[in-house]
Amino acid sequence: MRRVTLPTGLMEIKVDAGPFRLDDLIGFAARANTRRGFLFLSKVLGKHWPVTPRLMHAIHTELAARVPANLPGPVIFIAMAETAIGLGQGVFEAYKTMHPQREALFLHTTRYHVGGMPIIEFEEAHSHAPRQFLHRPGDVGLQHILLSARALVLVDDEASTGNTFLNLSAACRALNPAIEHIHLAAITNFMGREVNEALSGRFGLPVTVGAALSGEYAFTVGQLQQADGAAQRFEAHVDRGASACFGRLGLDRPLNQPAALAGRLSAGIAPSERVLVLGTGEFMHMAFLLGRALEACGTNVVVQSTTRSPILQWGAVGHILKFSDNYGEGVENFVYNVEPGQYEHVFICHETPPNAALQQLAKAVKGRLFHFLSESHCEEIPVR
Repeated sequence: MRRVTLPTGLMEIKVDAGPFRLDDLIGFAARANTRRGFLFLSKVLGKHWPVTPRLMHAIHTELAARVPANLPGPVIFIAMAETAIGLGQGVFEAYKTMHPQREALFLHTTRYHVGGMPIIEFEEAHSHAPRQFLHRPGDVGLQHILLSARALVLVDDEASTGNTFLNLSAACRALNPAIEHIHLAAITNFMGREVNEALSGRFGLPVTVGAALSGEYAFTVGQLQQADGAAQRFEAHVDRGASACFGRLGLDRPLNQPAALAGRLSAGIAPSERVLVLGTGEFMHMAFLLGRALEACGTNVVVQSTTRSPILQWGAVGHILKFSDNYGEGVENFVYNVEPGQYEHVFICHETPPNAALQQLAKAVKGRLFHFLSESHCEEIPVR
């Protein structure tokens, strides 16, 4: 049993024996959130902590290999915004590599509305920004997969209660009653044995779970802290610059690595220099793919992302950088564990059009801005 005293309470955690050590996968952090005062901060996710693309890919492959081989198809993979979008897309792509003939669809939830496409709404109960949306694909073929799928793979970085998975699965089954099996994929599963054994009864159909590390926890609440400012401002008809190209409206194939861009960038990087590829908010996966391509060029590179999640400077969070929201909601955003001068090169990947918030971020980390209009079309934006 591990006991950790956080500024917000006492964490007690017990893990099962397995191939991964607790400290290799997570650190502990305290959240500025009155709903939940703790965070299992992943060291392999590529969100709040710098991670090599090689290690991220290994985790994607590990979780994809734990998806049951006999799932009825087609299969829908859904990644949870914002933290697990890159993880879910990586797991989907690893699964497609393992099973190229299987019909599968990737979607990720979002806190933005893209175009006029219909959305399903559900709640992430313990989140700082609880409203989540899932778009129906606009493409007829992708719609067919969604509506004819018989298995659902839900991906998040951690499972602690199962409530969000339950809420999302109910919304999906209301749209497609043919779903007959649900698989939950997470880096860490801390729901505990009793909760895991009761999942099928609770969901009303067979449920399997695949995680790199399992166990259970108890958190004794101490002094919870309120985050400053609004967590979420959703206006259905306001364009936030969220793209339809990278997973919100569905994908049935892996995205291509930006190899040509990586080749040009790596030509200006010395062997001893350190590189950070920084995703922004929900736009995470292209940062990982650029990191993979740079790694293939021999570059010393790590990947992580900005976030709207407010975390206290304690434990696994050693440094906090605040900046304006590049999606324009007026919600404060953060970069964790990145100090000025830590990297010789910082490449910021974004889907939103160039704006003052991105310029602020680029100046703070001395980075370069790369606007991805699609997987094959990227423009570098001058930092002024």
